[in-house]
Amino acid sequence: MLPSRKQPDVPAPDSPWSEIVPGLWMGGHEYKGRSGGLEFAVVHDEFDLVLTLLRLPGHGPDDDVEHHVWPIPDGPLDGTQLAGVLRLARAAGEGLAQGRRVLVRCYHGYNRSGLVVAHALIGAGHTADEAIRLIRSRRSRWALHNELFVEYLKTGLDTVRLLEELAE
Repeated sequence: MLPSRKQPDVPAPDSPWSEIVPGLWMGGHEYKGRSGGLEFAVVHDEFDLVLTLLRLPGHGPDDDVEHHVWPIPDGPLDGTQLAGVLRLARAAGEGLAQGRRVLVRCYHGYNRSGLVVAHALIGAGHTADEAIRLIRSRRSRWALHNELFVEYLKTGLDTVRLLEELAE
């Protein structure tokens, strides 16, 4: 069973995953199917690398797919959680540079995955604003609706991590 959404006014996405730039995909664990009802987004072998920020049993990927899991909340992150986000964003960028098909996923494929994908795009030369616009245009207008994550991106995740560690 999927956890209940914290924000019932935020609709499920129309697809299980969306390609943000060639080879880099953003997705979730549920989406609105053709019938209008919610369907599970199950990954098999469509991707070479799957980076998961919220893991639910039975959603894949297949055993022979490289899979990294770093669960984080869709809210304030501490230094350790931010370090994991930075590692996953680096892995996404490296996978993309190697020509691999990369999926970054969370619950709906809006916020947590958006944070990782946006940071990977920033690492590839985009500004934070460009990365956010690109993600929203390709995934959903609801992508990165977590304003704290938007502020993290505009400040710079490395800086936010240092500030969080100083506060701890």
